[in-house]
Amino acid sequence: MIAYGAIMAIFNASILPSGAPVRHRYIHVVGATVFVDDRAADASWAVYFVGMLGEEACWAVDVPSGEDPSYGAALDLYSLYGRSTEPEWAIAGRAVQLAEWARTHRFCGRCATPTEASPNDRSMKCPACGLLAYPRLAPAMITLITKGAPGPEQQILLAQGVQFRGPMYSCLAGFVEPGESLEEAVIREVEEEVGIVVGSVEYRGSQPWPFPHSLMIGFRAAWESGEIACEPSEIVDAQWYTRDSLPSIPPPISIARKLIDAWVSEA
Repeated sequence: MIAYGAIMAIFNASILPSGAPVRHRYIHVVGATVFVDDRAADASWAVYFVGMLGEEACWAVDVPSGEDPSYGAALDLYSLYGRSTEPEWAIAGRAVQLAEWARTHRFCGRCATPTEASPNDRSMKCPACGLLAYPRLAPAMITLITKGAPGPEQQILLAQGVQFRGPMYSCLAGFVEPGESLEEAVIREVEEEVGIVVGSVEYRGSQPWPFPHSLMIGFRAAWESGEIACEPSEIVDAQWYTRDSLPSIPPPISIARKLIDAWVSEA
């Protein structure tokens, strides 16, 4: 299992606790990049409570388009990883998600009335028709496929997606369709992307993925039949690999890497 709960549990979901926090952390969201300071750069900019990081109250500051309080020093979340602790990175990712949600829900989707932040939960409320809009999450499955009996000769399927940065190989992933279970999404996406049939689908963990608002749900699945046939609009290449012949794989930031590392450690 992959334990992300220990990271997420240290900060509150939506409501600022009673009493004055000892410290404040303001995560300025500049486009999709972040700049962290102990005060908001401009009191007129929208600010949203993100949660508590220990005794520190964390806030997302929605920086208006064209403004940059960091003077070019803001980092995207990929670059921030490794320069901060995992809890700090996780809460910065949540700040980016909340700022993007607020930007894209300024008006009611039903009647176009300007929305207002709800005082008691994480939602935008329409004062005219009462429609509530909560932060968007797009569930996506990601799966490591094994072939063969457990042991040093077992193989995993890794693929290079058309959108990957550089020649990197990773687990197969795809979004869950309406009316579909997570396990059904695994089986469908694998067959669509590489033409093989899998079974023995087992949940292994999940990861909030703020690029911009996904929830990655990790699985292991076992090859049952079929030969690799890549869908060219999705996959550049896919191959079977043993532990001693792995290609370039994702960095530790991702659940894909954690799935791969867990498999490697089984040998």
